[in-house]
Amino acid sequence: MKTQPIGIFDSGIGGLTVLKELKKILPNEQLIYFGDTARIPYGTKSKELVQQYALEDAAFLLQYNVKMVVVACNTASAMAIDVLKERLDIPVVGVVIPGAKGAVRDTANKKIGVIGTSATVNSNAYSKAIKQISTTETEVISKACPLLVPVVEEGWLDEQATYLILQKYLKDVLQENIDTLILGCTHYPLLQDAIRKVTGPSVKLIDSGSETAEFVKNILAEKNLLNDLARMGEDQFFVSDIPQKFEEIGSRFLGEPLRNVQRIDFDKFLITHQKLF
Repeated sequence: MKTQPIGIFDSGIGGLTVLKELKKILPNEQLIYFGDTARIPYGTKSKELVQQYALEDAAFLLQYNVKMVVVACNTASAMAIDVLKERLDIPVVGVVIPGAKGAVRDTANKKIGVIGTSATVNSNAYSKAIKQISTTETEVISKACPLLVPVVEEGWLDEQATYLILQKYLKDVLQENIDTLILGCTHYPLLQDAIRKVTGPSVKLIDSGSETAEFVKNILAEKNLLNDLARMGEDQFFVSDIPQKFEEIGSRFLGEPLRNVQRIDFDKFLITHQKLF
Protein backbone atom coordinates (compact mmCIF):
# COMPACT_ATOMS: atom_id res chain seq x y z
CA MET A 1 0.00 0.00 0.00
CA LYS A 2 2.87 2.41 0.76
CA THR A 3 4.14 2.24 -2.81
CA GLN A 4 0.77 3.00 -4.39
CA PRO A 5 0.58 6.37 -6.14
CA ILE A 6 -1.20 9.51 -4.98
CA GLY A 7 -4.00 10.72 -7.24
CA ILE A 8 -4.56 14.43 -7.88
CA PHE A 9 -7.33 16.07 -9.87
CA ASP A 10 -8.29 19.57 -10.92
CA SER A 11 -10.64 21.08 -13.45
CA GLY A 12 -7.60 22.07 -15.49
CA ILE A 13 -4.03 23.24 -15.12
CA GLY A 14 -3.95 25.13 -11.81
CA GLY A 15 -3.63 22.00 -9.69
CA LEU A 16 -0.12 21.54 -11.05
CA THR A 17 1.01 24.08 -8.44
CA VAL A 18 -0.16 21.61 -5.79
CA LEU A 19 1.58 18.74 -7.59
CA LYS A 20 4.80 20.80 -7.71
CA GLU A 21 4.74 21.21 -3.93
CA LEU A 22 3.98 17.50 -3.44
CA LYS A 23 6.99 16.61 -5.60
CA LYS A 24 9.21 18.78 -3.40
CA ILE A 25 8.10 17.41 -0.07
CA LEU A 26 7.38 13.79 -1.09
CA PRO A 27 10.08 12.84 -3.61
CA ASN A 28 9.51 9.09 -3.18
CA GLU A 29 5.83 9.25 -4.09
CA GLN A 30 4.53 8.58 -7.58
CA LEU A 31 1.90 11.15 -8.57
CA ILE A 32 -0.95 10.68 -11.05
CA TYR A 33 -2.66 13.87 -12.21
CA PHE A 34 -5.95 14.28 -14.04
CA GLY A 35 -6.98 17.64 -15.46
CA ASP A 36 -10.60 17.74 -16.63
CA THR A 37 -9.81 20.29 -19.32
CA ALA A 38 -12.84 19.38 -21.44
CA ARG A 39 -15.26 20.60 -18.76
CA ILE A 40 -13.37 23.58 -17.35
CA PRO A 41 -14.28 25.83 -15.59
CA TYR A 42 -15.99 24.19 -12.63
CA GLY A 43 -16.60 27.59 -11.06
CA THR A 44 -19.59 28.34 -13.30
CA LYS A 45 -21.32 25.02 -12.55
CA SER A 46 -23.94 24.19 -9.91
CA LYS A 47 -22.92 22.49 -6.68
CA GLU A 48 -24.64 19.27 -7.75
CA LEU A 49 -22.77 19.20 -11.07
CA VAL A 50 -19.42 19.95 -9.41
CA GLN A 51 -20.05 17.04 -7.02
CA GLN A 52 -20.82 14.76 -9.95
CA TYR A 53 -17.68 15.86 -11.81
CA ALA A 54 -15.55 15.38 -8.69
CA LEU A 55 -16.84 11.83 -8.21
CA GLU A 56 -16.13 11.05 -11.86
CA ASP A 57 -12.62 12.53 -11.67
CA ALA A 58 -11.89 10.49 -8.54
CA ALA A 59 -13.22 7.36 -10.23
CA PHE A 60 -10.72 7.86 -13.05
CA LEU A 61 -7.86 8.04 -10.54
CA LEU A 62 -9.07 4.96 -8.66
CA GLN A 63 -8.24 2.85 -11.73
CA TYR A 64 -4.58 3.37 -10.82
CA ASN A 65 -5.00 1.98 -7.32
CA VAL A 66 -4.18 5.32 -5.67
CA LYS A 67 -3.80 5.40 -1.89
CA MET A 68 -5.10 8.97 -1.55
CA VAL A 69 -6.99 11.53 -3.63
CA VAL A 70 -5.92 15.17 -3.50
CA VAL A 71 -8.56 17.62 -4.74
CA ALA A 72 -6.31 20.33 -6.20
CA CYS A 73 -9.25 22.53 -7.13
CA ASN A 74 -10.69 25.17 -4.85
CA THR A 75 -14.19 24.93 -6.33
CA ALA A 76 -14.34 21.14 -5.96
CA SER A 77 -12.77 21.37 -2.48
CA ALA A 78 -15.42 23.88 -1.47
CA MET A 79 -18.40 22.05 -2.95
CA ALA A 80 -17.60 18.33 -3.15
CA ILE A 81 -15.10 17.31 -0.46
CA ASP A 82 -17.77 15.92 1.89
CA VAL A 83 -19.31 13.78 -0.85
CA LEU A 84 -15.90 12.42 -1.84
CA LYS A 85 -14.99 11.55 1.76
CA GLU A 86 -18.34 9.81 2.15
CA ARG A 87 -18.01 7.75 -1.03
CA LEU A 88 -14.30 6.89 -1.13
CA ASP A 89 -12.56 4.34 1.09
CA ILE A 90 -9.20 6.11 0.94
CA PRO A 91 -8.11 9.47 2.41
CA VAL A 92 -9.31 12.57 0.54
CA VAL A 93 -7.63 15.96 0.98
CA GLY A 94 -8.77 19.29 -0.45
CA VAL A 95 -6.99 22.63 -0.54
CA VAL A 96 -9.41 24.70 1.58
CA ILE A 97 -8.79 23.25 5.06
CA PRO A 98 -4.97 23.29 4.75
CA GLY A 99 -5.05 26.88 3.49
CA ALA A 100 -7.40 27.96 6.27
CA LYS A 101 -5.24 26.26 8.92
CA GLY A 102 -2.14 27.99 7.59
CA ALA A 103 -3.82 31.39 7.78
CA VAL A 104 -5.14 30.84 11.31
CA ARG A 105 -1.65 29.74 12.36
CA ASP A 106 0.07 32.81 10.88
CA THR A 107 -2.31 35.68 11.59
CA ALA A 108 -1.47 37.93 14.52
CA ASN A 109 -4.26 40.50 14.33
CA LYS A 110 -7.00 37.99 13.39
CA LYS A 111 -7.74 39.71 10.09
CA ILE A 112 -7.39 37.35 7.15
CA GLY A 113 -7.90 38.16 3.48
CA VAL A 114 -8.97 35.61 0.87
CA ILE A 115 -8.70 36.02 -2.89
CA GLY A 116 -10.08 33.46 -5.32
CA THR A 117 -12.44 32.83 -8.18
CA SER A 118 -16.02 34.04 -7.91
CA ALA A 119 -17.26 30.49 -7.20
CA THR A 120 -14.79 29.92 -4.38
CA VAL A 121 -15.45 33.31 -2.78
CA ASN A 122 -19.22 32.98 -3.13
CA SER A 123 -19.12 29.56 -1.47
CA ASN A 124 -17.65 31.14 1.72
CA ALA A 125 -15.68 27.91 2.11
CA TYR A 126 -12.56 29.59 3.47
CA SER A 127 -14.51 31.85 5.79
CA LYS A 128 -16.43 28.88 7.22
CA ALA A 129 -13.27 26.81 7.62
CA ILE A 130 -11.37 29.64 9.33
CA LYS A 131 -14.21 30.25 11.79
CA GLN A 132 -14.36 26.52 12.61
CA ILE A 133 -10.60 26.26 13.12
CA SER A 134 -9.86 29.53 14.93
CA THR A 135 -10.19 29.51 18.71
CA THR A 136 -10.70 33.30 18.75
CA GLU A 137 -12.94 35.59 16.76
CA THR A 138 -11.34 36.13 13.35
CA GLU A 139 -12.43 38.53 10.61
CA VAL A 140 -12.31 37.24 7.04
CA ILE A 141 -12.30 39.68 4.10
CA SER A 142 -12.87 37.95 0.75
CA LYS A 143 -12.47 39.26 -2.78
CA ALA A 144 -13.26 37.55 -6.08
CA CYS A 145 -10.52 38.09 -8.68
CA PRO A 146 -11.81 36.54 -11.93
CA LEU A 147 -9.21 38.17 -14.20
CA LEU A 148 -6.22 36.57 -12.49
CA VAL A 149 -6.62 33.07 -13.96
CA PRO A 150 -6.42 34.25 -17.60
CA VAL A 151 -3.55 36.58 -16.65
CA VAL A 152 -1.58 33.61 -15.29
CA GLU A 153 -2.39 31.38 -18.26
CA GLU A 154 -1.18 34.13 -20.59
CA GLY A 155 2.09 34.17 -18.68
CA TRP A 156 1.70 37.83 -17.67
CA LEU A 157 3.39 37.40 -14.32
CA ASP A 158 5.39 40.63 -14.33
CA GLU A 159 3.43 42.92 -16.66
CA GLN A 160 2.27 46.41 -15.76
CA ALA A 161 -1.30 45.39 -16.55
CA THR A 162 -1.04 42.60 -13.96
CA TYR A 163 0.03 45.04 -11.24
CA LEU A 164 -2.83 47.38 -12.11
CA ILE A 165 -5.33 44.51 -11.89
CA LEU A 166 -3.90 43.36 -8.55
CA GLN A 167 -3.95 46.89 -7.13
CA LYS A 168 -7.60 47.24 -8.14
CA TYR A 169 -8.60 43.90 -6.60
CA LEU A 170 -6.56 44.22 -3.41
CA LYS A 171 -7.28 47.85 -2.58
CA ASP A 172 -10.40 47.18 -0.50
CA VAL A 173 -8.91 44.08 1.14
CA LEU A 174 -5.74 45.89 2.23
CA GLN A 175 -7.77 48.79 3.63
CA GLU A 176 -9.14 46.31 6.21
CA ASN A 177 -5.65 46.02 7.72
CA ILE A 178 -5.25 42.29 7.04
CA ASP A 179 -1.95 40.71 8.05
CA THR A 180 -2.49 37.40 6.21
CA LEU A 181 -3.76 36.70 2.67
CA ILE A 182 -4.86 33.30 1.40
CA LEU A 183 -4.18 32.69 -2.29
CA GLY A 184 -7.44 30.82 -2.75
CA CYS A 185 -6.87 29.64 -6.30
CA THR A 186 -4.21 27.21 -7.46
CA HIS A 187 -3.17 29.60 -10.26
CA TYR A 188 -2.27 32.37 -7.86
CA PRO A 189 1.06 31.05 -6.50
CA LEU A 190 2.60 32.01 -9.84
CA LEU A 191 1.69 35.61 -9.00
CA GLN A 192 3.22 35.56 -5.52
CA ASP A 193 6.02 38.01 -6.38
CA ALA A 194 3.60 40.44 -8.00
CA ILE A 195 1.09 40.12 -5.15
CA ARG A 196 3.83 40.70 -2.58
CA LYS A 197 4.83 43.93 -4.30
CA VAL A 198 1.24 45.15 -3.98
CA THR A 199 0.62 43.97 -0.41
CA GLY A 200 4.04 44.85 0.98
CA PRO A 201 6.15 42.62 3.26
CA SER A 202 3.91 42.97 6.30
CA VAL A 203 1.18 40.73 4.82
CA LYS A 204 1.88 36.99 4.97
CA LEU A 205 0.86 35.10 1.84
CA ILE A 206 -0.65 31.64 2.32
CA ASP A 207 -0.07 29.31 -0.64
CA SER A 208 -2.72 26.62 -0.28
CA GLY A 209 -0.61 24.34 -2.49
CA SER A 210 2.36 24.21 -0.11
CA GLU A 211 0.00 24.00 2.89
CA THR A 212 -1.81 21.10 1.24
CA ALA A 213 1.45 19.26 0.54
CA GLU A 214 2.39 19.45 4.23
CA PHE A 215 -1.13 18.31 5.15
CA VAL A 216 -0.87 15.32 2.79
CA LYS A 217 2.50 14.33 4.22
CA ASN A 218 1.16 14.45 7.77
CA ILE A 219 -1.88 12.30 6.92
CA LEU A 220 0.25 9.71 5.09
CA ALA A 221 2.59 9.57 8.10
CA GLU A 222 -0.31 9.17 10.53
CA LYS A 223 -1.74 6.31 8.48
CA ASN A 224 1.68 4.72 7.91
CA LEU A 225 1.33 5.21 4.15
CA LEU A 226 4.51 7.19 3.41
CA ASN A 227 6.60 5.47 0.76
CA ASP A 228 10.10 4.97 2.20
CA LEU A 229 11.26 2.98 -0.83
CA ALA A 230 12.23 4.11 -4.32
CA ARG A 231 9.28 5.46 -6.28
CA MET A 232 7.53 2.83 -8.38
CA GLY A 233 7.22 4.84 -11.59
CA GLU A 234 7.24 8.22 -13.28
CA ASP A 235 4.53 10.75 -12.62
CA GLN A 236 1.65 10.47 -15.06
CA PHE A 237 -0.50 13.26 -16.50
CA PHE A 238 -3.92 12.83 -18.10
CA VAL A 239 -6.32 15.39 -19.53
CA SER A 240 -9.78 15.15 -21.05
CA ASP A 241 -8.94 17.64 -23.84
CA ILE A 242 -6.21 19.83 -25.44
CA PRO A 243 -3.00 18.14 -24.26
CA GLN A 244 -0.76 20.51 -26.26
CA LYS A 245 -1.99 23.61 -24.42
CA PHE A 246 -1.77 21.74 -21.12
CA GLU A 247 1.88 20.86 -21.82
CA GLU A 248 2.75 24.42 -22.82
CA ILE A 249 1.15 26.22 -19.87
CA GLY A 250 1.79 23.36 -17.45
CA SER A 251 5.53 23.63 -18.04
CA ARG A 252 5.40 27.19 -16.70
CA PHE A 253 3.44 26.03 -13.69
CA LEU A 254 5.92 23.26 -12.85
CA GLY A 255 9.05 25.19 -13.80
CA GLU A 256 10.21 22.25 -15.92
CA PRO A 257 9.19 20.62 -19.21
CA LEU A 258 5.91 18.72 -19.02
CA ARG A 259 5.91 15.91 -21.54
CA ASN A 260 3.93 12.80 -22.37
CA VAL A 261 0.58 14.25 -21.35
CA GLN A 262 -2.09 11.77 -22.41
CA ARG A 263 -5.53 12.76 -23.62
CA ILE A 264 -8.12 10.23 -22.59
CA ASP A 265 -11.60 9.72 -24.01
CA PHE A 266 -13.35 10.69 -20.81
CA ASP A 267 -16.85 10.21 -22.22
CA LYS A 268 -15.97 6.61 -23.08
CA PHE A 269 -14.51 6.11 -19.62
CA LEU A 270 -17.68 7.42 -17.98
CA ILE A 271 -19.88 5.10 -20.04
CA THR A 272 -17.78 2.00 -19.33
CA HIS A 273 -17.14 2.70 -15.63
CA GLN A 274 -20.47 3.96 -14.36
CA LYS A 275 -20.41 1.44 -11.50
CA LEU A 276 -17.42 3.27 -9.96
CA PHE A 277 -19.46 6.38 -9.14
